[in-house]
Formats: sequence, structure tokens, C-alpha cells
Amino acid sequence: MGHVRVGPLAIGVLVAVVVGVGAGLFWFQPWKLWQDETVTEALPGVEEPSRAPEAKPATTASPSVPPGPVTLASGELISHEHTTSGTVKLVRLADGSHVVRLESLDTSNGPDLRVWLTDAPVKPGRAGWHVFDDGEYVGLGKLKGNKGSQNYALPEDVDPSRYSSVSIWCDRFNVSFGAAELIRG
Repeated sequence: MGHVRVGPLAIGVLVAVVVGVGAGLFWFQPWKLWQDETVTEALPGVEEPSRAPEAKPATTASPSVPPGPVTLASGELISHEHTTSGTVKLVRLADGSHVVRLESLDTSNGPDLRVWLTDAPVKPGRAGWHVFDDGEYVGLGKLKGNKGSQNYALPEDVDPSRYSSVSIWCDRFNVSFGAAELIRG
């Protein structure tokens, strides 16, 4: 019987392949395509209906600030790189702060997904995949889950009237999974 001799070149190629596969798995994280993360958050400042109402003293609300959350703008998510659906709302809370609320979100999971408030126009199809980092945007944080309803607080120094859309942005690959135009009214 003969012996198979493995030279240094073959060992080097094998090591390079193993390292390449490991790096590719880390970078693309393909297992996330089969993992769903569902988040169900209530809108801040809205009492849950299952609670018994508490007795409150009679007060008069300030006429300039509505007593509860007010939807300033909303829109439906459209698909870009991945099939995405749900509703986006820009909401002013009773304390004057603002949140972007995603309701009934359904998108693919992926590496390094973010929620961005942007001034970019929402374009359907491939034309809309890469536009959201071209202008001004505010990162509101990592996407909490690829399904469900969730809230993202706007920093106090952000004027929400300067922004016209929301994107579910994959920061790793610089592409929008889906986006919604915020329609005021």
C-alpha cells in the first residue's frame, strides 16, 4: 500500500478554506433567515385595556397639548431587498416626546438591522434599495424583532418634521429591507 503525502500547500489551502467559510458564516449569518424574533410592545402612554381603571382626580387638560398620544404621520411599509409589510407611525406622546412605531411588522431577519428616520423618498423596487443613506437620517436603534409591534424613541434634539420616511436598514450590506413614506395628516 502506498502512502498519501500531504504537502504544506495542501494544508495551507485547507486552512484558507476553513477560515473563509467561517468568515462568510459570521458576515452573512444565514441562520437568521430561519429565526424569527417577535416583539409586542404597547404604545407608551396608552393604558392596557386589561387593567382596571383607577380613580383619577378631575383635572383640566391644557388646550395646547392633547392628553394622549397623537399620530402625526403614518405609512405602509413596502418591500425592498426582502419582503416587508406593516405600518409605520410617527407619534407624539403626551409628554411631548416622539416615537416611531412599527405595527404588524413582518420582514426577514438579518444581520445588523436598524430603524432609520430619513429624508429620502421611498421608491419601489431596486431603485429604492440604496437611497436612505444618501441624505439625512437618524438611527433610532437596532431592530428589536423582525415581527410584531415596537417603538423607537426619537432623540430630543431631532425635529421629526424634517424627515419623510422610515427604513428598515441593513447596516452590514447598506441596503433597505423595506421602507414607508410618512404621510402627514
